[in-house]
Amino acid sequence: MKKFVVLCFVLQPLFSCYQPKRNCVDFKNGEYRFDYEINGEPKTGRFMRNDQYSVEYYDSKIDSATVKWVNDCEFILQDIKTKTSVHMKILSTTSNSYTFEYGLVGQTKKNKGTAIKIK
Repeated sequence: MKKFVVLCFVLQPLFSCYQPKRNCVDFKNGEYRFDYEINGEPKTGRFMRNDQYSVEYYDSKIDSATVKWVNDCEFILQDIKTKTSVHMKILSTTSNSYTFEYGLVGQTKKNKGTAIKIK
């Protein structure tokens, strides 16, 4: 039993110190695609984002929002028409994609997604 406890103390720093790669600045601007589902049917959308605006193209619709960066890895999208706000947080990045968490501002329910940089 003592060996097990010692092993846990030795291995614990190896697992608790892991931080996913987050080069968020690389993904502030650009054109992206993302996959999503509606009623079990897979779909693909795309969006373009710059320092001030995000324009989404999905399911034969176009949606525009303002972008307000909280820090390098978090921003708020506010729909221009409805004024609905969505909090976005980049969790990890690769060379051409990022995994993010999002949810309506003020609500605890979060969803996850992945955006792949096109340009």
